[in-house]
Amino acid sequence: MDHINTCIVGAGVIGLAIGRKLASSQSEVIVLDKHRHYGQGISSRNSEVIHAGIYYPENSLKASLCVRGKNLLYDYCGERGVAVKPCGKLIVATCPEEEAKLENILEKASVNGVDDLELWSGPTVAKKEPQVRATMGLHSPSTGIVSSHQLMTAFLADIEQFDGRFVGGALVTSIEVQRDRFLVACDVQGGSYVFTCRVLVNAAGLGAQKLASSILNLDETTIPRLHYCKGSYFLLASQNPFTHLIYPVPEAHASGLGIHATFDLGGQVKFGPDVEYMDSEDYSVSTDRLAGYYSAIRRYYPTLEDGQLSAAYAGIRPKLQGLGEPASDFVIQGESIHGIERLIQLYGIESPGLTSSMAIADYVADRLKDH
Repeated sequence: MDHINTCIVGAGVIGLAIGRKLASSQSEVIVLDKHRHYGQGISSRNSEVIHAGIYYPENSLKASLCVRGKNLLYDYCGERGVAVKPCGKLIVATCPEEEAKLENILEKASVNGVDDLELWSGPTVAKKEPQVRATMGLHSPSTGIVSSHQLMTAFLADIEQFDGRFVGGALVTSIEVQRDRFLVACDVQGGSYVFTCRVLVNAAGLGAQKLASSILNLDETTIPRLHYCKGSYFLLASQNPFTHLIYPVPEAHASGLGIHATFDLGGQVKFGPDVEYMDSEDYSVSTDRLAGYYSAIRRYYPTLEDGQLSAAYAGIRPKLQGLGEPASDFVIQGESIHGIERLIQLYGIESPGLTSSMAIADYVADRLKDH
């Protein structure tokens, strides 16, 4: 029976970042994914935004790992030639009543260590973004966009350079905790494969809870409930009218940041995502949601014409809170929570997961350093 040191389940941006980090420290690493190719889950359906760390509660993992991860990501992309653009982001107040919220966001960001934000007056916004209607704006110059596919490809190349490997089409069916190792059973592209490993990392995204449930004798009370939260995106059928990413002021107690305007490295503008809790995975984009999009977007982009939006794609966030519940932090569990040595479980790694990926990898490696 094959034995390897470290098995990571999940080959999205988080699993690959962790694999890269652990492989670089001379640990023999294998990264498994149920899809035949890497990056086919959550990582294939996001906005590709590098976040600054603005909104998250003080001392939360989302705040600390986003701020650190942003800097790591920009440095890495520069070193490896991964396509990236620090285009900046503008959070806009569309009425005087929202201006105090911008000042509160500025204060929260400063507590999180984000010290490069700047308030813009209405005339300044009009000068910098003539197509945007706003009474005030909050400018984040370090927000940017990145090619998530190029990033994951670079992470995988590093894993392979350190003699690690990726195995696609590998569905883990059961995990047995033995005295000093894990016995892992998989269905691999139609056949069965059983191996042992010393360290196990659950980075399975939307499948993290199901994978955890397959671990024999794991205390199931340590597994947080998963909520499928879909967000749809619509494309703009015209040239990019913006130079910055444009975000509305988030609504109080909302599950998302509001329907905002982002663009990719080719300049294609997309609006979204909204918030739609689901009972299961469903990636269809319903045009029934268009009326709500037009209404929300025209608050800050009033010249948007009927017929300019078309369905693009949908993603699903692995949220740990239900509709109307307080926002949850990233959950990264080690032995102190579930009682199993050399097992790391990651749950609820939604936005800013992409931005935080390299910092999350460092966080996981730190918890495994004595093993």
